[in-house]
Formats: sequence, structure tokens, C-alpha cells
Amino acid sequence: MARIISVVNQKGGVGKTTTSINLAVYLAALGKYVLLVDLDPQANATSGIGINYNELKNGLYEVLSGSTDIRSIIQQHDLDGLKIAPATSALAGASVELVNIDRREFRLLDVVDQVRHEFDYIIIDSPPSLGLLTINGLVAADEILIPVQAEYFALEGLGQLMNTINLIKENIKPEVKVLGAVLTMYDSRQKLSEQVMHELYQYFPDKIFRSAIPRNVRLAESPSFGKSILHYDPKSKGAKAYERLAKELLEMHENYK
Repeated sequence: MARIISVVNQKGGVGKTTTSINLAVYLAALGKYVLLVDLDPQANATSGIGINYNELKNGLYEVLSGSTDIRSIIQQHDLDGLKIAPATSALAGASVELVNIDRREFRLLDVVDQVRHEFDYIIIDSPPSLGLLTINGLVAADEILIPVQAEYFALEGLGQLMNTINLIKENIKPEVKVLGAVLTMYDSRQKLSEQVMHELYQYFPDKIFRSAIPRNVRLAESPSFGKSILHYDPKSKGAKAYERLAKELLEMHENYK
């Protein structure tokens, strides 16, 4: 049964989608069967992995609304072991349309449970908000990974996110846990990056990944070519950082056994 990891931060521009894509890719490259689920109406994970969402007949919206099943939208990536459940812009309507549906917070969980036995990992790229779609991503998850940008306002809103997670633990899914925070756009030469790292320990004592993701031009360029950093520039600093992150995650799960 797959471990379901939701990559969440309601603050935009923190490297959430970049982390979702490249963590999924490197887990697959390391021999795992991985499903990348694009839960963001902007569909950046879909386009960033090389799928033109404008050409898709159906996406995750149609699955959540019940008009089709998840297997009908899943696409195979060129990398063995990696599949994608893509999004289209239609997903923006789901936040409104799901409001009056029974078990609205469980729609994504009910969907991914149908294919959970087919994968080792399911990585969910959540929207930059704390709306109903993100709530679905949190409820569907076993574990939550929080990318945090090494910038001055990085911790702004983090308390609100943690409150939301705690409410879900208390009222909906007690077993969900925060896997940890990963620092993105990190520059060890800047004092600010070190200050953010220090502040982060107040939120996540013993839950910060050692594999910080550096600020890297090649990493920023790769989505515009529809490629992960592994396929765009595997020798770059960004590629090596995400490979380390995937290995660190696997080691962590080995220790849980």
C-alpha cells in the first residue's frame, strides 16, 4: 500500500510544485512505483512534467466530480515507475461544487484509495491556499511535507497552516502526521537563510530535512521545458539536492518499519 504524501504550503512561490515533481521523479528513479497527483487548478505539476493540460479531455476535476474514474486519467511518464494524475483549469470549479457534497473533505481520499495498492508512493501537489482542495489533500495524506522558502516572509502563515493540520488531526484524521519541512531556495552564503533555518526549528524541532534545496537557475528553468531536473540537468546542484531528499525520505521510512 502506498504512502501518501501531501506537499503543502498555502504561501505561493515556495517551491512546492518543484518539490512535488522532483521528489516523485527521484523516488521513481530509485526504483519505487510513484503516482504524482496534481491537485492545483493552475496545473503546474502537469505542465512541469511535460503534459499539455489544454489537450486533455479529462483531469482530476472530472474524477472528483464523479464523472469518470481515476484510472481513466492516469498517464505514464517516460520514466519507468512514474505515473501522473493530471489537472486542468476546470479543477478551479471543484472548490465551489464540492461544498454541498457528502464527505466533501474525503473526495480525494476515496479516489486515491482505488489505486493505492498499485504504488509505493503517491505524491500530492496541493494548491497554494487553505481551501477545500487543500483540505482534501491533507485528509488524503498519511504524511505532510512542507516546503519553506529561505526568505524573510517564509514563516508568514506557517502558524495558520499548522493550526489547520491540527484541526484535521483532531476532527477528521488523527493518524495524519507532519513528515517535516524542507528548506527551498537556500543559499548558505546568506545570513538570512541561516536565520530562517533557525526560526524553522521552533515550528519543526527534529523535523527538518537535512537536504536543503539550493537556489539554482537550472532548477527554475526546467518546468518551462516540461522536464524534471533529472531530465533537464542531472548534474546540477538542484538535481543532486532532490536526489538526496528522495534518499533521505526513503531512509526515514526504512527507520519507521
